[in-house]
Amino acid sequence: MRVVIHADAKQASRAAAEWIARCVRAHPQCVLGLATGSTSLEVYRELIRMHVEEGLDFAGVTTFNLDEYVGLQPSDPQSYRFFMEEHFFRHVNLLPQRTFVPDGRALDLENHCQAYERMIRDAGGIDLQLLGIGGDGHIAFNEPGSSLGSRTRVKTLTRETLRDNARFFEDAEQIPRLAITMGVGTILDAKQCLLVAVGAHKAEAVAAAIEGPVTAQITASALQLHQEVVVMLDESAAARLQRREYYDEVEQLQRELEQSRQTSRWPVSFPAADH
Repeated sequence: MRVVIHADAKQASRAAAEWIARCVRAHPQCVLGLATGSTSLEVYRELIRMHVEEGLDFAGVTTFNLDEYVGLQPSDPQSYRFFMEEHFFRHVNLLPQRTFVPDGRALDLENHCQAYERMIRDAGGIDLQLLGIGGDGHIAFNEPGSSLGSRTRVKTLTRETLRDNARFFEDAEQIPRLAITMGVGTILDAKQCLLVAVGAHKAEAVAAAIEGPVTAQITASALQLHQEVVVMLDESAAARLQRREYYDEVEQLQRELEQSRQTSRWPVSFPAADH
């Protein structure tokens, strides 16, 4: 796990966007796993800027989103399909037929979840999965207690998640209680994972995910089992890390190694990042 700590949220988001852009440039037909939420907004804004100003080309890219509320129409402003269209898809040259978001209106949700897994496999698997982290340490909608081997399925949302999401709805009664989500096992199948977290309210969850035990109560901790994980943090989100100095030392050495290689290969190997 490579832990990279930036001065502020803007720098962390820009670094995350550049990491994604490196994947797209190196593999124009790559498969990206995408996330929603306030943290990913800045990442998408920077990717849009790169597309407009630097010609970053998404024409061959395929995307799969992590999750979607059950019952919401794609045109509903609170649906994740709407979020992605509004904040990313329509601003770049992604082909609509290559952007996949779970369908919360599917008549047979179980079969739809299985089909979503098949579509990911048929696309060759996810090359780079973008992730955020919940205040209770969950990734996607894999709430505390989710199986670490879980696949795409319907999940009942916890009260904490409902409270966190209440700010997006005019009426608390409108908040869906169910969501389709990629499972922890699905996420761990990605070739590389990129976790982005900013703000002091994420510090405890970040520390538990990176330095705590691997547990289903903190589903982000399962990322410790993955071979290639990059974590982009700002100072506030990194505030509770006990091994902060070591992460900084490793990152400095890693950058020196990368500069000495003078290569643009992706993904980058991490010989120095042995934490």
